Amino acid sequence: MMKADLIGWLATVLFAVSYFCRKPATLRRVQGVGALTWMVYGALIHSIPVVVANIIVASVALWSSFARPRRGATTPESTLQPAPRDG
Repeated sequence: MMKADLIGWLATVLFAVSYFCRKPATLRRVQGVGALTWMVYGALIHSIPVVVANIIVASVALWSSFARPRRGATTPESTLQPAPRDG
């Protein structure tokens, strides 16, 4: 297996693992690292669209994972709480 293929598989694993992250910020950070890995893969295979797309994804994922929430904004976790039962 070629080096580029191994990096592509590593990026795939990182993205898959990110969906097991419970905290949204952790999910975005893992996806950001995965996108950076895809960017390296794209450079190795000389694919500008793969590089550019993953620069954008990594930038947004990493920025949003470190950005402070706006005052009064609801967190995704608070919107996922089960509704109270009647009774």
